[in-house]
Amino acid sequence: MIVVNTETIPGHRILEVKGLVQGNTVRAKHVGRDIAASLKNLVGGELGGYTELLVESRRQSMARMLTQAQELGANAVVNVRFATSSITAGAAELYCYGTAVVVEVVASTQPTPAAGENA
Repeated sequence: MIVVNTETIPGHRILEVKGLVQGNTVRAKHVGRDIAASLKNLVGGELGGYTELLVESRRQSMARMLTQAQELGANAVVNVRFATSSITAGAAELYCYGTAVVVEVVASTQPTPAAGENA
């Protein structure tokens, strides 16, 4: 399945729009990660536990979106976006959405040589 954050896919033509597809996950903070993050705040640097949590959340929400697109018979999702929102103190939603479409590869056309040029 092709997934892009643009409205079109180079070299492809959209034949049919299947509709909006979406996937989400709600995640709560972990006490162990909070303690590690508090210590890291003292010295600075990346909060690896939270980075890992966000990567996993993006993957899961995108997988859910792609499952929905496949169920609609799409072979691509265009204009993909991510959004987040706070649900409660310590929990947040990661939401992924896009437009499920059916695309086909456009036959590539090689430019023809101008008069007098060698092919």
